Amino acid sequence: MRGPGHALPDFPWDSLADLAARARSHPDGVVDLSIGTPVDPVAPVIQQALTSVAALPGYPTTHGTPALREAAVAALARRHGVTGIGPEAVLPTIGSKELVAWLPTLLGVRAGDIVVIPELAYPTYDVGARLAGARVHRSDGLTTLGPATPAIVWLNSPANPTGRVLPVEHLRKVVDWARERGVVVVSDECYLTLGWTAEPISVLHRDVSGGSADGLLAVHSLSKCSSLAGYRAGYVAGDPALVSSLLQVRKHAGMIVPRPVQEAMTAALADDEHVAVQRARFAARRVVLLESLTAAGFRVDHSEGGLYLWTTRDEDAWQTVAWFADRGILVAPGTFYGPTGSRHVRVALTATDERIAAAADRLSV
Repeated sequence: MRGPGHALPDFPWDSLADLAARARSHPDGVVDLSIGTPVDPVAPVIQQALTSVAALPGYPTTHGTPALREAAVAALARRHGVTGIGPEAVLPTIGSKELVAWLPTLLGVRAGDIVVIPELAYPTYDVGARLAGARVHRSDGLTTLGPATPAIVWLNSPANPTGRVLPVEHLRKVVDWARERGVVVVSDECYLTLGWTAEPISVLHRDVSGGSADGLLAVHSLSKCSSLAGYRAGYVAGDPALVSSLLQVRKHAGMIVPRPVQEAMTAALADDEHVAVQRARFAARRVVLLESLTAAGFRVDHSEGGLYLWTTRDEDAWQTVAWFADRGILVAPGTFYGPTGSRHVRVALTATDERIAAAADRLSV
C-alpha cells in the first residue's frame, strides 16, 4: 500500500545539493541566502518565558492558554489595526507550515475539490492541496476559474517569494467574490510586519473584511518577526466557526503547541520592542543586498515587503543560481515556486550582517 507521499513532488531544496556544495567550497565560506531561516538571537524576554514553565508536567490545551489568545488579539490590534476578533477565534499552531500543509484536510476539502493558490507561491500550499486529494489552480486573479467554485482561495501578502504587497482593493475584491460563493479565504500573513515600500494589510482588517471575519482565516508566524523558527510558533485567527472546527479536529489529532512554547509566544506577542529591532536588522540588510544586486546588473521585481528580493537578469533561473554559487552565495531558483518563476531567483535577507557584507563584496567583483 502506498502512502500519500507518493503523490507529492520532490522536496525542492534537495535539488540544490550540488550547487550548495559548490557554494560551500568558497575559501571564505558560503553565504546561504536560499532559505528564510532566522540567524539572530531570540530576545531574552522570550527565552525567560519559555523556561518559566519548564517544570509543568501536564498536557497543554489545544486551544492555547487564555493569556496567549488574548495576547494574539492585542497584537493584531496594536500591530495591524485588526479589531473585532475575540480570543475564541485564535488558535495556536505548531509553526505555520504545519497548518498550511494540513489546513485543506482539516477543513474537510475533498478529493477533486479546487484549491486556488497564487501563480508564484510557497510550495506548501500545493502540498496541502495534494494531501487532501484536491486539484490546484494557480492564479493571481479569479476570472480564469470560469464557473468552477473552489473550496479555498489562498492569499499571501507580502508574498513569498516575490515580496509583492497586495493592495486593499484587490484583497477586498477577493473577499467579496469568495463570500458570494461560500468560499473560504485563507491569508498567509507571516510577513505582515515587514512592509518596505508598501504597507501590507491583513485580510481581517475592517477595510478588507467590512468588519466581519465570516469565511476568513489569517495565518501568522513568529518565525520571522520574533526569530522563533526553532520554537515552531504560529497561530491562525478569523472566523470563529472555522476556528472552532479546526480546534475540534486538532484536539482529536493531538496537534498541540507545547506549553513552554505557548508561554514564549505570549511574551513575544506582548512585546513590540524586539519586533522593531528585528525589522531594523532586516531593513539594513535589504539595503545592502538591493544596492549590490542592482550594481551587479540584476533587476529586482516587486519586493515591496517580506524577507526576500525577487531578482533576475533575464536568463534561466538555474543559470543564475550557478552564477551565485561560483561566488560562494546560495540562492533559490524561482522554479521552486511555480512555472512562471523560471527566470528569477529568490534572495533571502536572513544572514548575519557579516555574511551579508561578504555577499556584497562578492557581487562587486
